[in-house]
Amino acid sequence: MFLNDLYTVLSLNSTAETISAEIRIDESHPVFAGHFPGSPITPGVVQLQIVKEVLEIHLRRKLGMKTMRSCKFLQVINPIETPVITIAIKFEDKEQFLEVIASANHSGNVYLKAQMSYFTL
Repeated sequence: MFLNDLYTVLSLNSTAETISAEIRIDESHPVFAGHFPGSPITPGVVQLQIVKEVLEIHLRRKLGMKTMRSCKFLQVINPIETPVITIAIKFEDKEQFLEVIASANHSGNVYLKAQMSYFTL
């Protein structure tokens, strides 16, 4: 949905249960024209979609959200001030679903923390 449009993946490193993806957000994307002109903020729903897409890239399968246990947006992501963000994901692949803990951060600043479950579509 947003990959190679709103953001690009600069690097992606993974282990059996973790993913670390450095992404660059395109400040000129149309989503920022309305959110908000002159002071762009990456919408929370977009941040969650990016986490899901990074997970889908790694797992090579489409996912749907089952539940969200917690989600905290700790700071705004302004793509002009902070165009590069690291998405860190820890996941456990269970039989019916995927348990995920994710965060978005840069230079010691944490922007997003979330815990959710996904199922394969």
